Amino acid sequence: MASDQEEDEFLGFSDDEGDGTNSDSDYNDDEATQNAVSEVNAHQIGDFEQNQQLPDLNEVGQEYAQECEVGPHHTSGISDNHSVPFLFDLNMPTQQEFPPSPIHQTETEQNHHKPRTPRINNELRLEILLFLLLRKEKHSDELIHGTNRQAVIKFGYTRKTIRLIWQRALAHKAAMDSYFYDSKYHNCGRKRIQVTYESIASIAMGDRTTIIDLARMLNLSPTTVWRMVKRKQIKPHSSPLNPGISEECKMARMKWVLGLLMDYSIPNDPTYYSMYDFIHIDEKWFYLTQKSQRVYLANNEPFPHRKGKSRTKIPKFMFMAAVARPRWGQDGQCEWDGKLGIFPFTDAVAAKRTSKNRVKGTIETKPIKSVNQIATRAMLINYLIPAIKEKWPPHEGERVIYIIQDNAKAHILQNDQEWQQHYKQDGFTLILTQQPANSPDCNILDLGFFRSIQSLMHKKMPKTVEDLSGAVTEAYNELHAKTLSNVWMSLQYVGNEILKHKGDNDYQLPHNKKKILEDEGNLPEQVKAPRWAVNECKQLVDEWRANQ
Repeated sequence: MASDQEEDEFLGFSDDEGDGTNSDSDYNDDEATQNAVSEVNAHQIGDFEQNQQLPDLNEVGQEYAQECEVGPHHTSGISDNHSVPFLFDLNMPTQQEFPPSPIHQTETEQNHHKPRTPRINNELRLEILLFLLLRKEKHSDELIHGTNRQAVIKFGYTRKTIRLIWQRALAHKAAMDSYFYDSKYHNCGRKRIQVTYESIASIAMGDRTTIIDLARMLNLSPTTVWRMVKRKQIKPHSSPLNPGISEECKMARMKWVLGLLMDYSIPNDPTYYSMYDFIHIDEKWFYLTQKSQRVYLANNEPFPHRKGKSRTKIPKFMFMAAVARPRWGQDGQCEWDGKLGIFPFTDAVAAKRTSKNRVKGTIETKPIKSVNQIATRAMLINYLIPAIKEKWPPHEGERVIYIIQDNAKAHILQNDQEWQQHYKQDGFTLILTQQPANSPDCNILDLGFFRSIQSLMHKKMPKTVEDLSGAVTEAYNELHAKTLSNVWMSLQYVGNEILKHKGDNDYQLPHNKKKILEDEGNLPEQVKAPRWAVNECKQLVDEWRANQ
């Protein structure tokens, strides 16, 4: 039989050799050879008892080969072309049982598995159907002979797949339905755990501050909740503490935003001013270092060790920053970055006595003890006004510029006597205006520019107070003008949110995809306000004024 022949080839026997079995190929062998083999086996091996040591079959085969050696005179019963069987040890595995070295394997041997046919998608399924429809007989639903074979060759899928697509189309035709070629593969596998909106909203805020707490309340594993966060089925949120807004403050906020709209555009097409004549100023504390600084280290790199005299009394300076809206040319190049400067409230003081750090008389930088109206007035007159005259873009005629500040007590008003002596200089008329109370979202610097400066400043890691002043100035100058321009755009969108919420601050800062709009060339220079919100806010303001 074929199986016996394959076994003979595996064991090393040729068609003229015997393996002790009666296969079809062995019936024509010489009977004398079989008798000699059987006699040797009976004489040498014989009967064995249990636990008796077996002889080495290799030695038996060698003795048999010596006895059956054929000389120049042939022995009777043995043919000339007879050869001795291949001898091997049955106790040792054959050569084919040892796995070949992967180094000597070819690419076909290593990747012996048939490559898996990719899963057919909906577009390809529709393409196959169109291919079959073009090869259908005119007055019948039968395909032209050989169409399935052509589809198999062209698309690389089996006849069964091609036939199922065609049968599915015929079933839809019989049911008078349109062909629906979407697969149900998305329904396979384990179904995801669904969490309803009510099941999360009904949990108290204090019981869902961490993933572990929320998972415990939902009776789920933390990993499952974490996957839901990654799929954006559950969104994390950091809730900031916003300032309280009274009714009077709401009215002031609505009046402020309505004042930023061009009068002739109301009520048909309310649009904001371009705000190129506005300057926003504000003050901020900048600390020498943070209590906790996050960095990434290499493997086995020593941890940085930072020291300070006190965690609660970190050296700090107050700075006043002034920014305007940047100017951009027709080609998209920045013509003016809108940065007027950032000025520290510091004094240069000589050391009164000698210490281990410096000798007596060394000039040191010390913060001003109190930032009051005197210090603010001096900063505006001695630093801001010269910066405006030096850096403001060229213009013709009189230029009216509005300087917007918050309602801090340290700020002066427009009717300040000393300010009245300086607010008109070299064709500039500077008007001090106050933004609404409790409204940091109405100031460019508080809205996002200060945070960007602070992030860049801490990357420099200053060591001394002198380095702190330089690090803040460098961060202010390094910040790209596009960042400042985006904040000015955000201010107009924030004004829309104030109008929509009737002056309240219970809204999230809007993100209007300014980068995408800019790449598409659709980023507006002046944002339009919603007409319905403008009309409602104007009516509320008029009613409030009538009741005062």
